[in-house]
Amino acid sequence: MLPHTVLRRVAVEAGVRDGWWKYVGLEGQILGIDHFGASAPAKDLFQQFGFMPDKVVEAIDRVLGN
Repeated sequence: MLPHTVLRRVAVEAGVRDGWWKYVGLEGQILGIDHFGASAPAKDLFQQFGFMPDKVVEAIDRVLGN
């Protein structure tokens, strides 16, 4: 677990985001999907829903205030 002094956190969850807020806090970001029903190869779904390295970097930049 990260120390409480680490406030800038990013979580990536290829599922529902709800459970991650307690880990990232109010200053964090979560990349996740809050709905069900999509069906396709994982690489296609990850592209469609933003689970790509550039989107993770964007989330990190937002958290760091860049």
